[in-house]
This record gives sequence, structure tokens and C-alpha cells, in this order.
Amino acid sequence: MSELKVIGIITSGGDCGGLNAVVKGAAQMANYLGIQTKVIPNGYAGLYNLITFETLTTLDPYRLDKFQANPAGSEAGHSRVKIRKINDPDKYERIKRGLQKFSIDGLIISGGDDSGSVMVDLSERGIQCIHAPKTMDLDLQSYSVGGDSTINRITQFVQDLKTTGRTHNRAIVTEVFGRYAGHTAFRGGVAAEADAILIPEIPVNFDILYQHMMTVFTKRIRESDVKAGTYSIVVAEGLTDASGKEIVDESAGIDAFGHKKLAGAGKYVCQELEKRLKNDPQVKNFMEETGQYIPGLYEIPEIRSVRPGHLVRCGASSSYDVNFGKEAGAGAVLLLKQGISGVTICGIKGKDILYQKTAEVIKQRFVDMDLVALYENMGFCFGREKQEYTGKAKEIEGFIDRIY
Repeated sequence: MSELKVIGIITSGGDCGGLNAVVKGAAQMANYLGIQTKVIPNGYAGLYNLITFETLTTLDPYRLDKFQANPAGSEAGHSRVKIRKINDPDKYERIKRGLQKFSIDGLIISGGDDSGSVMVDLSERGIQCIHAPKTMDLDLQSYSVGGDSTINRITQFVQDLKTTGRTHNRAIVTEVFGRYAGHTAFRGGVAAEADAILIPEIPVNFDILYQHMMTVFTKRIRESDVKAGTYSIVVAEGLTDASGKEIVDESAGIDAFGHKKLAGAGKYVCQELEKRLKNDPQVKNFMEETGQYIPGLYEIPEIRSVRPGHLVRCGASSSYDVNFGKEAGAGAVLLLKQGISGVTICGIKGKDILYQKTAEVIKQRFVDMDLVALYENMGFCFGREKQEYTGKAKEIEGFIDRIY
């Protein structure tokens, strides 16, 4: 690789916390090394259209002083575009001409598995690039910026919703993103002390979930001196039921990468639980006993579904994500400077700049079922028969710095 003089920065896919830290960290390190950093706006759409741009923003010290690392989202902008699907046989040469126009020697691309797959595609065609892992779903093999911020947001929402649930004696179902891996629902639900956490890795037995809900929910209200209580459920969007049926709103369509837009899991959970409430003869006794029963008007407890949606992506980034993002951005520059390309920066540990082949990093990682069993033994319900946790003591050496 020739001398590195100009780097282009792209953020791609879904927005989340920590992305601005990646961009700023890369630019700060590049400025220190005397390398120019340019923002390529609007993700891969901007990369494809780079040849048409008149100018690009340079992240010099003056511009960086106006650039905050903490806000979620990305100063560089996003798009969901798969380069390979662009109907243009000249697309890769067009991209190379755009890079040449602005004298860009290498790219830093922050994105998840889909964006990472495009980065692999570009690398195989001779474009120098480093992937900085980003996905709030937390389902890459390395830690991905955005995960901690999203989990913190989910935790706060689920905790806050308990106040409205307790006021009205309602069960509250909170549906969150995550596609087919339940990391954010799992971690956010645990931190918020939700009663039940439903994740794609575990097909839900709604009879088991219902029994847990009625045991916990009715006990709380009966034992309350003001007859008040709630039950909270966190649901990941890619849920399946005990038969293996995927719970999805087919009308939601597909995204630019050909994936189903997952939705409807929270509503489905409400319907299944309401069906059981209506058919349970003990519910009327409970409602009468606790002074709630009104014939024809209020015969069963209410179950409400809430979908915070993009609220879990926005706002402020967690301190962890800002730190990780800055280190990932700076490390990506250092890898390019050393002539390394086509890999994912996984973090910095002392003097070691850790990286891995991107094709390996973007393989989907699922929730650890042994860890689920640990939390089941603490009282959390995952919509299945409780499994015993059989952990064994193991002494380790050194410090473990991976928190997820």
C-alpha cells in the first residue's frame, strides 16, 4: 500500500449510539498522524455517488471542535444499500473513480453484518478498507458499538413503564429490536428486572408464560396494601412460538438487503395471554377478590403492548460505547497506516490493536443458553420449562474486558 494520506469514513446500516465516537476517534488519530479524514455522506449510497460530489467535509481540528462524540446517530449519515445489488455493471469502477477524485487511499466503514459483507465485497475488489463493528443487535462475534447504549435505553423504558403498569394493574409487553438474536432484550430485560424475557433463541410456550404471569402478577396485587401490581415482559422482535412459527407482520415488507422487517411480536404476545385470561375461570375470582371486577366492562386484567422502536437507537450514547467507539476508530486508522486491510477492528488492549477477518466477525452470535439458565434459576421466565444451571468453578488468569 502506498503512503496513507487521505482516509474516507462511512457509516452504514441502522443508526445507534457510539457511531459519532467512531468517526471522531478515527479523525482525531488521523489528524495526529498527519492524515486527512473526509466524510463520505449517506453510507454506501454516498460511496456509489461519490463521483458526483463537488466537495467533501474534511474533519480537521476546527471541524472536530464542533463535533460531539456522545450523541447517538451519525454525523456522516446512513443508507441501507447493498453495492452488489446496484444495477450497474460499472459500479465498482465508478466507486474507484470517486475515491480517486478525492485522493482517498483507504476507507473506514462502520456497520453491522450487512454493511460488513459489503466491505468484504469492496476489499476483494482492491479497495483498502477497515470495518469498525456497529450494531445495536450485539450479534457479531466481536463487541459492536451501539449495543450498550441500546441496552441502557431499553432498561430505562422497561423500568419507567412499570409505573403505568402498576397504576392500572396492567401487564406491559415491551417489544424491542434485535432481529434473530435476543441480546438486547435479554440484557435490557435483566437490568430492568422484567418478569419475563422472550427471545428468538427460545420458542415460546405461552401456557408456561401465562402460568408464570398469573403466579407473579396476582401475588403482587393480593399482597399489596393498595391492591396494585404489574407484570413486565420484554419481547425481541424475531420471536417464534413453541411450534417454531415465526411471529411476524407480513405486511411490513422487506428491507434493502432482502430481510423481512420484523414486527408484531408484542401484539401477538398480548393476544395469546388475553386469550388465556378469558378462558381461565380463576381470573373472575381474582378480579372480584381484589375489588376490580365490573361485569361487561372490566372482567380481566389489561395487557398493553409498547414498541419504543427507534427511541432505543437515539439520544445519548453510553460512556462504554463512546470509549469503545473512539478506540475502534483510532485503531482502524492505525491498521490502515500499517498496511492492513479487509479486516474488522475488534478493540485495543494495551499496545495490541486487535482485529479479525471480517467474514468471521459478521457471523451471527446468539444468546448463551447456559447464561439463560443461570437467570432462570434467579426467577426470570423465558417462556419455557426452567432449566437447571450447572456451572463449574474455573480459575482464570488475567483480566477479562469483554462485558457482553
